[in-house]
Amino acid sequence: MSRRDEKKAELADRLAEQRARAELEAKRPGAGSPRPEKSGRKGRVSRKERKERKEQEKREKAGYEAGLGEDGGRQGGGGKKAASRPREPYVPPRGWYGAGGGRVGYLDPPTMWRATTVQACGMWPFAAGSGSPMTGVPLGQHLFTGATVCGDPLNWFTRARYISNPSLFMLGMPGLGKSTLVNRMLIGLSATGVVPLVLGDLKPDYADTVRALGGQVISIGRGRGGINVLDPGAMGAAAARIGGEAGEVLKAETHGRVLNMVAALITIVRGRPMDDHEQSVLSAVLHHLRERTPPGRTVLLPDVLRVLTEGPDRVRAVTLDRGDDARYRDAVDPLHRSLLGILDGPLGDTFASETSTRINPDAPAVCIDISGIGEADTQLTAAAMLAAWSDGLGTVAASHALADAGLEPRRWFFTVLDELWRPLRAASGIVDRIDALTRLNRSLGLGDAKITHTLKDAEALGTDADRAKARGFVERAGMVVCAGLPKAEMEDLGKVVGLSRREIELVSSWSSPPGWGVSGDHEEPPGRGRFLIKVGGRPGIPIKVAITDAERRLHNTNTRWTPNEERVEQAVEQELAHTAAQVARAAQEGAYATPGGPGGPGFPGGPGAGRWSA
Repeated sequence: MSRRDEKKAELADRLAEQRARAELEAKRPGAGSPRPEKSGRKGRVSRKERKERKEQEKREKAGYEAGLGEDGGRQGGGGKKAASRPREPYVPPRGWYGAGGGRVGYLDPPTMWRATTVQACGMWPFAAGSGSPMTGVPLGQHLFTGATVCGDPLNWFTRARYISNPSLFMLGMPGLGKSTLVNRMLIGLSATGVVPLVLGDLKPDYADTVRALGGQVISIGRGRGGINVLDPGAMGAAAARIGGEAGEVLKAETHGRVLNMVAALITIVRGRPMDDHEQSVLSAVLHHLRERTPPGRTVLLPDVLRVLTEGPDRVRAVTLDRGDDARYRDAVDPLHRSLLGILDGPLGDTFASETSTRINPDAPAVCIDISGIGEADTQLTAAAMLAAWSDGLGTVAASHALADAGLEPRRWFFTVLDELWRPLRAASGIVDRIDALTRLNRSLGLGDAKITHTLKDAEALGTDADRAKARGFVERAGMVVCAGLPKAEMEDLGKVVGLSRREIELVSSWSSPPGWGVSGDHEEPPGRGRFLIKVGGRPGIPIKVAITDAERRLHNTNTRWTPNEERVEQAVEQELAHTAAQVARAAQEGAYATPGGPGGPGFPGGPGAGRWSA
């Protein structure tokens, strides 16, 4: 409540108290008689008047204790007539004025409940509306009004038309709930038919949620699984299903996507981009392999090395060797060495064999888990991220191509890129891929959420071009969500999204740690679960997110800090539940499977009779 509102409330209370006193004075006998003359200075009363008032109060008190009625009549035979009924005290709503009066400047708001007109039909339409957005996934409550706040990039773009770009950019210090809020959006959008795609889960934060939604989790890493970057995947299957001219167009797009992916891997191994003639040679090799590979067999990177070694006429024509083997070898040897580096170098065998698990286009959610790759293995992390994004976006393009041909219903997708700083530093190709996504996601039918810690993550990139592209992610985002951030960081962000001084101070206060005096085992930072949603030049919406027990179990980012005792207890509970499920399944298959059942152990005449007796 503002100071002005407090003044108004105090004035209203004073007027109400004065009216109550005037009513009490009017009910006293002799209220209409003229007042005695005042003596002395202005504002004071004489001794005689003060004495009369004291005697009057004594008589009122005596009459009240004697049990006089409201009309002042006697109860019984004797006694004096009461002057008036006892005085009724008046208590202002906010307490009495003055020291020790209990005056309060803030009143707790009443409890608010939300229900449909069917559930609360007796109260409707006696309801109060709120100014908070109610379109999209329920996120939490407004920090000041308590109203429910809903929102997500896809619904605010398609239904509410609040934003012109279905994208979200989130910043905040670690441990304040950024991934938890995006995880809630992921669950809510999945319930509406949107397909969440986590193309490179680095921790992992979303694998358990995707499993709970009935989705597909694909693990990539050394000894875990791999991706064949030459596999056309869902786009190849869609092109064969569509057929005709549209199918040929999709095949050509598939070829370009595979060529760009192999070029990105070579760039990671070399540390610099490919030369233009090398890309021409690689394209000719891929065309040669597509034409000569039998149906049902996919092309692998070792096949590319074999074709380079053989040197067919189609490939030699691109190198301009003019029949000279030495000129041909000089043209293809650098490419040959880079491909050997992909297969036998720091990337291991992750891209040397068939795809371990293909993305299921009909899955309700997909998560590509790359958490098994070490923190220091930046090259493999970058390659796995690029391969996951290429495969995932190819699935999106195939789904839209089938929908355009009338063979499948239209589906929307929601991609999540958490810990944005790590893939950005791993390879420059990721910056270009995300930059293209933020500009074209409207035409792709694809919403996205990017999560990082501060704007300074973009300043650590290698080139000025990459830093400029990364800064544009915030500027083009339809929604900007801020968790707790230092004040200096908020001031820099305010230059991009337009934050007021009050908003900067509010979000900065959420970055403070708990006080030194906390003693509980589960004390949380004051800013955990608090976010500010900014859309363009509109005032920010501060919200408080309270997660459910199911969300807490599915999204625990501190599993490595869980004590071993709790992990052992969880393992024991899981084993007991598994054993109980086996016993129940056996009981359903037949009564003989249970102890004491017909023909089972313990049954009279059965094998092992008497072994199950107490």
